[in-house]
Amino acid sequence: MNAPVKTIRVVAAVVEYEGRYLITQRRPSAVLPLMWEFPGGRREEDETDADAVQREMAERLDADVSVGALISFVSYPYEKYTVDLYLYACELQNPDLRCKAVNDYRWVTSEEFDKYPFTPADEASMAQLLGENTPTE
Repeated sequence: MNAPVKTIRVVAAVVEYEGRYLITQRRPSAVLPLMWEFPGGRREEDETDADAVQREMAERLDADVSVGALISFVSYPYEKYTVDLYLYACELQNPDLRCKAVNDYRWVTSEEFDKYPFTPADEASMAQLLGENTPTE
């Protein structure tokens, strides 16, 4: 009998500025190394989603953000766990970003998304945001 699959709640920021979106590259030592994603991470048990987004942005990019509305949700099954990914519209409060817990970051247009290898959960979120149908398995 298979054990229940663990579900991980992940929150991420969708930060748009002048038609470009902030994306980050995972570190070489991370799960899914060097893939791109919207910046964020796991929500701790004692946090709200907004608290988690703000903490993750500070930890990863030394960024301060105001967290707005939920704009997307996807549940993506990986081999050993499922990621429930919640994307929130965010506004950057400080323009000077530093790579602290990410390999790199970029500001890209939605047309440039396909130039970057995104994590599967983020890829599914982008398809939903852009109004594209996601393939079913």
